[in-house]
Amino acid sequence: MTERLLFAFYGDDFTGSTDAMEALTIHGLRTVLFLEVPTEELLDEFENVQCIGIAGTARAKSRYGMREELLPIYEKLDEINPQYIHYKTCSTFDSSPETGSIGYAADLAREYFKHQQYPVLAAVPQLGRYTVFGQHFAKMNEQIYRLDRHPVVSKHPITPMIEADLKVHLMEQTNQSVGNINVLEIEGGVTEKTAESVDEEIIIYDALKEEHLDEFANQVTNTNRNESQFLIGSSGVEYALGKLWGDPSYVEDTTQNSTEDNRILVVSGSVSEITSDQMAQAVSDGFHIEQIPYYYFGYDELPQDFLIKVTELIEEKKKVILYTADGPNDPAIEKMKEHVNDTNDIGYTIGHDLGVWTKKIIENCHLDRVIISGGDTSGFVTKELEIYALELLSSISPGAPLCVAYSKNEIFNEMQIALKGGQLGGKDFYKRVMTCK
Repeated sequence: MTERLLFAFYGDDFTGSTDAMEALTIHGLRTVLFLEVPTEELLDEFENVQCIGIAGTARAKSRYGMREELLPIYEKLDEINPQYIHYKTCSTFDSSPETGSIGYAADLAREYFKHQQYPVLAAVPQLGRYTVFGQHFAKMNEQIYRLDRHPVVSKHPITPMIEADLKVHLMEQTNQSVGNINVLEIEGGVTEKTAESVDEEIIIYDALKEEHLDEFANQVTNTNRNESQFLIGSSGVEYALGKLWGDPSYVEDTTQNSTEDNRILVVSGSVSEITSDQMAQAVSDGFHIEQIPYYYFGYDELPQDFLIKVTELIEEKKKVILYTADGPNDPAIEKMKEHVNDTNDIGYTIGHDLGVWTKKIIENCHLDRVIISGGDTSGFVTKELEIYALELLSSISPGAPLCVAYSKNEIFNEMQIALKGGQLGGKDFYKRVMTCK
């Protein structure tokens, strides 16, 4: 790679990473999302790339696990030296001091990107995510909720968001000082209180509408620097910078979208109410749903009789959804916790097993198109499928595109895959992926 890379991001979960890739690609910036730390040889396989991403699983990990994962990635990104490096979080900022700590990710970044402020943008108005006076809000079913009162996010089984003030939330995770540039200052063009005049090490930017993203983009790009600028936040960062840098005449190429296979497998590790609604709609659209018994988890191998059953269902029903829980109130969630016997490991256990089982099912059925629902689940599944990179094929729904996969395994190479976060996608998302041409 001869020219300096414009932008690189690390996504702390996989569906969030495809969301960020999509936001850049739809603005005409060729973006490749890597599922492992890319070597120089791997980077050279892709021509005319302006932006890269590295998808990870830090959101599901302890501080020890985060350190093990993030330090080699930060080191590689520092070596590549793009103009901007983004630590991509979920747009609902799901995290805690113990699991997926965004503050700790910022602390680790200080080992490489030292003498600079870290701008934070959690808002994505395009996805119904807003920050006002540091308080974060999220839309669900056309209703906007403050984060601590959101019916799904506030009840997340691993990282429930019980604090809507992002400054307070971050200060529980890091000893770095945290400030806020509020919506009134942004409306005024951030003339009196610019990021440079603020003493805090981490600066949270409000954003209520897309014009506020424009102001954010102007602020973080207003200086030329030799070292990479480190940024934190949602795909609002990519929407903001993509619009600033991109080609307004870009038109999506859909020539690669078609597949002659009319079968599709959905694997869901998401417990969100939105995913539950999508499954209900999918049943109306002719999908067959099958819950994986909680007591199958923790043993790697899927029982042979269940594997045969799923294989036969795909051949007979064509459209099959395998899921762990139907919404946040499914009794299977508590039973799963008791079965796994360690809440800190539940995300790993579910994700790892779903990854191993999905690989086996695809090998048996030779599927061309699959959907994975759940950010953490997506990370584990793609790892098992030996997928090393993704590019966008079609923008099915904001934040949840259909992608082409590049895999070291011939069975999965150039397979089409949609990775959907629990909170994303319209009600008929599964049908839209199924019928995408």
